[in-house]
Amino acid sequence: MREYIDGADFKQMILCADAALRANTQSINDLNVFPVPDGDTGTNMGLTVNNAAQELRKKEFASVSEAADCVASGLLRGARGNSGVITSLLFRGLSKRLKGVTQAGAREFANAMSEGVDSAYKAVMKPAEGTILTVSRLAAEAAVDYTKAGGADFEKMLEVSIEAGKDALDDSINLNPVLKKAGVVDAGGMGYLVIYEAMLASLRGEAAPEAASGPAAGDESSVFEKFDTADITFAYDTVFIVRKTVEKSLETLRAFLDSIGDSLVIGEDDERFKVHVHTNIPGDALTEAQKYGTLETAKIENMRTQHDELVEKAAAVQTLAAPEKEYGAVAVCAGKGMADLFREVGADSIVTGGQTMNPSTDDILKEINRTPARTVFVFPNNKNIIMAAEQCVPLTDKEVVVIPTKSVPQGISALLCLEPEESEESVIEAMSEAMDRVHTAQVTYAARDSEFDGQDIHAGEYLALLDGALIGSYTDQSAMLEALCAAFDAHSPDIFTVYYGEDVTQEDAQKTADRISAHFPDAEVSVVNGGQPVYYYMISAE
Repeated sequence: MREYIDGADFKQMILCADAALRANTQSINDLNVFPVPDGDTGTNMGLTVNNAAQELRKKEFASVSEAADCVASGLLRGARGNSGVITSLLFRGLSKRLKGVTQAGAREFANAMSEGVDSAYKAVMKPAEGTILTVSRLAAEAAVDYTKAGGADFEKMLEVSIEAGKDALDDSINLNPVLKKAGVVDAGGMGYLVIYEAMLASLRGEAAPEAASGPAAGDESSVFEKFDTADITFAYDTVFIVRKTVEKSLETLRAFLDSIGDSLVIGEDDERFKVHVHTNIPGDALTEAQKYGTLETAKIENMRTQHDELVEKAAAVQTLAAPEKEYGAVAVCAGKGMADLFREVGADSIVTGGQTMNPSTDDILKEINRTPARTVFVFPNNKNIIMAAEQCVPLTDKEVVVIPTKSVPQGISALLCLEPEESEESVIEAMSEAMDRVHTAQVTYAARDSEFDGQDIHAGEYLALLDGALIGSYTDQSAMLEALCAAFDAHSPDIFTVYYGEDVTQEDAQKTADRISAHFPDAEVSVVNGGQPVYYYMISAE
C-alpha cells in the first residue's frame, strides 16, 4: 500500500498526464459538439499541461509543495481556452492546499483536490453542470469520502476518485442539453479523467513520462527555438491562390514546385487551386503558376526572419513598459487585415490568435506588459479566450480591464469608444453598450461530419452562424447567404461590414456585399479585407 507521494512522484505524475493528453488529443477533440474548426478542448488542455511539464523538467523538487507550485504556475501561464483555464484553476487550488507539505497522504491530496474544485467553481461566473466542473467535483467528493471512511491507500484513493469521475462523465450527456442533442459526453470532463488516469498509472509504474519529452503539438515557438536559421533549407513560406483560365492538369506544376522547394501542398476545385510551398525563389513559383490562370492572392513570409523574431521574443526578459498615457488597448485577432484595422482604431498591441489557435494567458500578459499605459483594456474577441485574458489581472502591476467581446466586430466597435479624457467607468459603459449593439455572422466550413440540433452536417459544407448560434449548413453559397440575410431580418440592421478572409477574393467579397445590399436596400454595406484564417466571412451588423 502506498501512503504518501513526494515531489518527485508528483512531477512524474504530471509528466505522464502530459504524455497521455498528447496521445488522446484527437479523441477528446472529436467530442466537441460544434463541427467548426476551433480551439478544440483536447488541443487546449494538452498545450496547457505541456507548459507545466516543460517547467517541471527544468528542476527537481524536495517537496510536493514545491512541485505543485511549479505545476500551478506553469498551467496558469500556459492556459489556453476555457478548458485550459479551468484545468489551471483546479491545480491552483490543489497547490494552495498543499502549501508547505513535504509528503502528501491520501487525505491531504483528496482535500487539495476538493479545494481545487472550489477555486474553479468560484472563478466561473455561471458554472454549467455536465461539464469538467461536475466531473472534477464528484471525483473529488469520492476521494474525500474514501479518506473520511479511514482509507489511506493513495492509489486506491485515486482509483475511487476516477471511478466516480467516469460515472459523472457518463451522466454528463443527461445533465447538459447541448451534449444530449449531440449524443456525446463532455470533452473537458474526458480530458480531466485522462489526466488523473495517467497520474494513477504513473504511481503504479504502468506509464512513463519520457514519451512527452518534446513540445506539445501546435506549440510552434518551442520548435523554432531548437534549430538555427542555417537549418532552414528553403527560406520563404509561399502561399497563393490561382483562378483557372485554362483546362490542364496541375501535375507539371507540381513537379516544378517539387524541384524548387519542399512542404508542397496543392488544393484544387473546379475554379481555383491553392498552393503552399517552401522555396528560395517564390517569384519563380508564382510565374509558373500563372501559366494556369490568374493570380488572386499571394502571401510570402521569410521563415528565417520569423525564427529570429520568435527566438528574440522567447528570450526577452519581460519588463513593464513605463506608462506614457492613461489608457491602452490589447486586441486578440488573426489576419493581417484585422490586425491593421485594430491598430488603426487604437490598439497598442495585437495578440495573434482566435479560432484554432487560442493564445495562452502568458501570450496575452506579455502584450499587456508591453503596453505603455496605466490601465490596459483587453479585447479577447472570442468566447473561448475571455477566461485566459481574465487570468492576467493578478499577474501584472498594470490595471487590466477585460472587455468580454466574443467576436472581432464586437471588439472593433468597443475599441472605438476608448476616449482618453473620459473616466474608466464611462469608458467601460460605452464599450459595453457598443459591444451589445453588434450582431456577428460567421461563415466557415464543417471540420467533420456531425449531427447538431437535428441537422445532419457533412465535412466541407458551409456553416453559417449568427451570434454563435448555428443557422445551418449548406453546399450552395447562394442558399447560405439567403439564410443569413433572413436571420439578420430579426435585428433590422442598417450598417453592415463584410470582413473577408484569406481564402476569399475581393471580387467574391463584393458579390456577397451586393447580396446583402439587395436584401437590405436602405442599409450601408462596406467591405474590408480582414485576411482572417478559418472564417471565409465575418459580417458585422448594427
